[in-house]
Amino acid sequence: MMTLSEEARRRLADIVELQPTKNRDLMERWELESGSEVHQYLETELEEYYYRDENSLIRATADAAELVGVEPGLSEDESGTSIRVSALEAQVFAVLPDSTERSQSVVSTLHALREEFGVDPTAEAVREAIQTLKRKGVVEVVYRTVPTFRLSRPRDEVTVNTD
Repeated sequence: MMTLSEEARRRLADIVELQPTKNRDLMERWELESGSEVHQYLETELEEYYYRDENSLIRATADAAELVGVEPGLSEDESGTSIRVSALEAQVFAVLPDSTERSQSVVSTLHALREEFGVDPTAEAVREAIQTLKRKGVVEVVYRTVPTFRLSRPRDEVTVNTD
């Protein structure tokens, strides 16, 4: 096992918390200039502690989660699914239609956020939040005239924890 610097431990904790994640998410979190810088860092500093899944998303190994003592962004057990998300992602989760309801667009989700929470994020921020929830497996896409979204499992089966 590699000995990690303090910076590497912090960044590994980010991977554990955000997984499954993409280079772009880590680039923003780590304030790097490009996805290739993220890739280079992963390969040189954290090679033993991460892998890419079948969708090329970045995930931490079980050893990594144990090493840094951080809860993964997604965990499942007999009581359901638990996700760790940002405040905006939690709000998006709260306003998206349930798994048995008609899906809604990004714009409809934005309007629901304004009405329910009095917040005014950009449409791009809402789209990114939905995509993060989709990568965590709790939102699905339904293609109609435009892509629309709804929860992929009943709301009461998912526990949402915010940063």
